[in-house]
Amino acid sequence: MVGRVLFFLLVIFVGSVAHAEGTVKEGQVMASRILGKNVEFTLYLPPGFGRDERRYPVIYLMHGGGDGQNQDWYRFGNANLVFDRLIESGEVPPFIAVTPEGRRDDDNKFNTYYMNDADGQYLWQDMFVKEFVPHIEKTFPVIPGKKSRGILGLSMGGYAAMAFSMKYPDLFAGAAALSAAFRTDQQIVEMDQAGYDRRYGKAWGVGLGGRDRLNQPYYANSVLDLVDKVPADDLKKTELYIDCGSYDDFFVGNAELTMKLRKLKVPHHFMAREGGHDWTYWRTGLPQATVFLGKVFHQ
Repeated sequence: MVGRVLFFLLVIFVGSVAHAEGTVKEGQVMASRILGKNVEFTLYLPPGFGRDERRYPVIYLMHGGGDGQNQDWYRFGNANLVFDRLIESGEVPPFIAVTPEGRRDDDNKFNTYYMNDADGQYLWQDMFVKEFVPHIEKTFPVIPGKKSRGILGLSMGGYAAMAFSMKYPDLFAGAAALSAAFRTDQQIVEMDQAGYDRRYGKAWGVGLGGRDRLNQPYYANSVLDLVDKVPADDLKKTELYIDCGSYDDFFVGNAELTMKLRKLKVPHHFMAREGGHDWTYWRTGLPQATVFLGKVFHQ
């Protein structure tokens, strides 16, 4: 009888042991002077946050384009569950993750692609570098400086991760891209007009057709062209991770980028898994990409 009672109590105890959970806070805002509006963001705080004076590395977690928005990584990607598990297992150090809103408004008629508009009217990239990153480091207990900053994104956000690593080589210790939205020059030239205007019109010029799209703003932002112009020594300043599905329409652009990096002898991690451009692929790719950044933080 005593043995049965002890067994019953043990089952209750084991069943009541809960895994530590982080906290996801949607609807956070930063007032931006550059954009003249509030920028919304979603915040992930690791298990045990606030119990001591600890400071944390930070991952800027960039969402995709189309109808993507700053809450998606948690609503569709279960990012908080992935982060909790990796932190609990010790595979990554506890960190804070921040997802800024990449849409210009609720209408989202034109994507930002995390770039500045060609006409200077909406400078998303300037806002991120000059206001948003400093705001996060001033407002939250993050370890300041490049060595404790990482950036990870999917699709349009994957483009941003690689583009920012090249344009601002002293900003991030590591950059990880899942299904990054890299298009070749030919793909841009051949893109249908409505698709071009919605994705890139504000950044490179609305209404441009054919090779007229390959203008100065385009070459200043295209990752596949930036890699040719940025000094190899600067490319090597950021640890790079690229993961794209073998059935993804962006596979050609991702493969071209890795071949260019290899030719320049820039160390990077490239993998192609079976899959397409969807949340199934991103959910399964997030753990390894996060572990990659966790190891970078330890260096």
